[in-house]
Amino acid sequence: MSTPTIPAAPRPLEAATAYRPLDATWWQWIAENRLRDCAPDAMLVTMTQAGLDPVEGERAILDIESDPVFLAARKVQQLQVKLESVMANQQKLLELNPRYTQVEKRANVPLDEFLERYVVGSRPLVLTDVARDWPALGRWSPQDLRERFGHLQVEIQAERSADPNYEVNKLDHKRSVRLADFVDQVLAGGATNDYYLTANNELLSQPGFAPILADIGTLPSFCDPAQLAQRASFWFGPAGTVTPLHHDTLMLCHTQIVGRKRWRFISPLQTPLLYNHFEVYSPVDIDRPDLSRYPLFGQATVLDVVVEPGETVFLPLGWWHQVTALDVSLSFSFSNLALPNHYSFRNPTITSW
Repeated sequence: MSTPTIPAAPRPLEAATAYRPLDATWWQWIAENRLRDCAPDAMLVTMTQAGLDPVEGERAILDIESDPVFLAARKVQQLQVKLESVMANQQKLLELNPRYTQVEKRANVPLDEFLERYVVGSRPLVLTDVARDWPALGRWSPQDLRERFGHLQVEIQAERSADPNYEVNKLDHKRSVRLADFVDQVLAGGATNDYYLTANNELLSQPGFAPILADIGTLPSFCDPAQLAQRASFWFGPAGTVTPLHHDTLMLCHTQIVGRKRWRFISPLQTPLLYNHFEVYSPVDIDRPDLSRYPLFGQATVLDVVVEPGETVFLPLGWWHQVTALDVSLSFSFSNLALPNHYSFRNPTITSW
């Protein structure tokens, strides 16, 4: 009787590669990037580098194209693209005007022309005569603020330089300081964007600051003086402060009292070029645009003007703007227009795109 052959011990199986799961977050990522028409090959490289199974990833990219939810998104996308093309064509017509990129500076603009050309016509304008009789022009200075209101507390934005989203996160940067201390900080600190007393401080709602409103003289004929106290804001900060690219939800005027500010404007018709994924903000910095990340911005037309002391910007509805202080600056803004100035914007709240 022969001895049975003893089978060799099985070789241990090689450990299977541990891939990350293709979870709902990755399915959403695939859908979003295909809606942007990103190349499947490039997407697969990203997924593989992130630790996903390349075979499973390739299958998912292929399968998404027949997913009924994704197909519904493609239909909605077609409607959005049509609206964007309408806006782009209207913008092309506006830019046929050889003076389109010029922000006019004018005085004594008749009311009917102002309404037709700048309000209804939606064009930024610098008015040079609004503040001609304002006591503020001869009185306001950092030292004047210190003498009259230095003992009062104000809210400022501080520690902005360390936060690239300081305006979106403005509530995180609120600090309460004595105005005298802030004046000293501004005068001693030089050019910086680290601290700023902005419209959000609601300084003028404090009774102690009522004399500031007494320094405002005649308002333009298109304004309602009775609403000034409720619709005005005060700004004070060093050279170098930047209000990042955004749009307001109403029309307003912004009068420069001390120092100069540089205003850059972009038409609301070019909103699709500005990556407006969250509320009224664009992540694009006009001074240092990252065109590798935001390539569409390269198609935007920027209007540029420096506003001098005594001049007033009229900001039309929905116009994007980025504002930089060129000097220590005191400004006064007001939105008490005597015409419809309440508008509804359905803003996005996308934080992870």
